[in-house]
Amino acid sequence: MAPSPCGADQMKAVPVAALSLGKPMKRVGFGTASATLGQAEGRAGVTQAVLHALDAGYRHFDTASSYNTEAALGDAVAEAVLAGTVASRDDLYITTKLWIADAHPGRVLPALQKSLRNLRMEYVDMFLIHFPVSMRPPAVEGAIAVVKDDLVEMDMKGVWGEMEECHRRGLARAIGVSNFSCKKLEYLLSFAKIPPAANQVEVHPYCRQNKIRAFCREKGIQLCAYSPLGGKGTPWANNSVMDCPVLEQIARERGKTVAQVCIRWVYEQGDCVIAKSFNEQRMRQNLDIFGWELTDDDRRRISALPESRGTYNFFIHESGPYKTAEEFWDGEIVSGQSTYQIASCLDPTN
Repeated sequence: MAPSPCGADQMKAVPVAALSLGKPMKRVGFGTASATLGQAEGRAGVTQAVLHALDAGYRHFDTASSYNTEAALGDAVAEAVLAGTVASRDDLYITTKLWIADAHPGRVLPALQKSLRNLRMEYVDMFLIHFPVSMRPPAVEGAIAVVKDDLVEMDMKGVWGEMEECHRRGLARAIGVSNFSCKKLEYLLSFAKIPPAANQVEVHPYCRQNKIRAFCREKGIQLCAYSPLGGKGTPWANNSVMDCPVLEQIARERGKTVAQVCIRWVYEQGDCVIAKSFNEQRMRQNLDIFGWELTDDDRRRISALPESRGTYNFFIHESGPYKTAEEFWDGEIVSGQSTYQIASCLDPTN
């Protein structure tokens, strides 16, 4: 059975999740992180992909300073508003993230201001701490290569205080975190004057995140899923997902693609989900997850899959604040599949 098409009415009827801060977040968003961090696609290529996504019905877009796609996203939004595809920037939900080299007191506000200049926007809807670790600022301002010898413990109180200031100034309508465990969130909540509205983490059928989801639900924090398809082909990939015989069988039985099964499964957990494809047909298919559901047997088979992460040991180093994956993830799904080194991926000299 062929994968079903995605009609215009269905695409635009994406449900939303109410947050503790800011406006509701569309439950399905469009990701802009690529394996080459925008280098292979180029600014124009990313802009074109975002324009296709806007035409397909996406209104929630996820970027980060380290993705090298903020400027391209800003170009596409400006062009779409001019063309009338969207009435205004206010009709969109835009998330960006604080990179680890800027996760220091005194650097948070300037980092967001730089992101806003790249985006050509006055505010973002969500500003996230990208990872719960910091790195000494590079000699070359703006470099995003991870130098493991320069990893240091984050001054979480100082950094979060400046995140709160970004919110108070109206530059970030909501603030949150990414890749935080229950333990790290518990510590953050112990002193935060403004609690995080969201926690963006890896979620897919092989990384189900039941513990952090239950914790976030209890604390009023929206879980947002990245890499719902496992991020195949990226440095943070869990390649089991798209090649999984169980998921392939479920997809055949439902007349859907494996990607649609994965995204639907994440959606059924109550999470917001960031789906990324720059292929126009697939980005439309990735929105076609409404009007049908998985069966109890489908869910049972998925729940029996072995768990592992793609984003696993990128920030583990003998001289850094986290010596093991167990320490970084605080015991939450500490097996990993990625064999890439993120420093090599991000360093253009390698």
